[in-house]
Amino acid sequence: MQEQVSGFWGNHSELILSLGYKCTLVIAVLFASLLAAGIIRRIMRHGGKRLDATVVSVLSSTASYLVYAVGIIIILDIFGVNTTSIIALLGAAGLAVGLALKGTLSNIAAGVMLLTLRPFQLGDYIEFGAVAGKVREINLFTTILETADGLYVSAPNGLVWNNAIKNYTRNGKRRMDVVVGIAYSDSIDAGLKVLQEICRSEPRLLQDPAPQTMVVAMGESSVNLQIRAWSSLDDYWPTCWDLTRRIKEEVEGVGLTIPFPQRDVHMVNMAKQGEIADN
Repeated sequence: MQEQVSGFWGNHSELILSLGYKCTLVIAVLFASLLAAGIIRRIMRHGGKRLDATVVSVLSSTASYLVYAVGIIIILDIFGVNTTSIIALLGAAGLAVGLALKGTLSNIAAGVMLLTLRPFQLGDYIEFGAVAGKVREINLFTTILETADGLYVSAPNGLVWNNAIKNYTRNGKRRMDVVVGIAYSDSIDAGLKVLQEICRSEPRLLQDPAPQTMVVAMGESSVNLQIRAWSSLDDYWPTCWDLTRRIKEEVEGVGLTIPFPQRDVHMVNMAKQGEIADN
């Protein structure tokens, strides 16, 4: 038995040593890949505290997979596999997959940009294109909204990113524009005085910027006066509705008229016009 082992070793010692050396290298590469991937994940999670957790997770996972891919290529090269052709094949496959998933990848890229630049956050009321609603969820593929009437909207991130985004929540305040029309025969000064008194007596209106009253237009049936005033987001709609009601009541209360739309119609007697033409 000992002679057989000695003979086997003598005939295959170089192969065994070479195989052992390669296996040792493989173990070292695997250990190094695991260690490098773990270090990269920790660094990215520690350095990406200002970024969204979803973005940090995706970036750290992607970096780890790239490290593992490099480690696998090194292991294949150790065993003499032609890695050049494999890399070329993977590149071609990646290009084909990228072209096939172009829309999906663009949504992922848009999701990363939205999560990184933060034009809006959870709970913000936003508008883009023809869509408006409160943001309920932001992920890599879609942005989930809830409309004012309670509808669920799932918008692809590419659609959100490629449109101008209006964020009604970000600045913490909002301006309301309330218009009232008075008759042409009424006093403009009296109308403005009523609006100014309403602004002074409404505690929910902000004083910085200060409320403004003005004549904004001379319409077909009325002279249009306007209040431009700011309030906090929580008070915006209740204040706007209350102002509209108060303006109507107090403008009429001082004797001013809020006219209905009207036109002057001139009737022409065509028969009489014809007699004049004959003469």
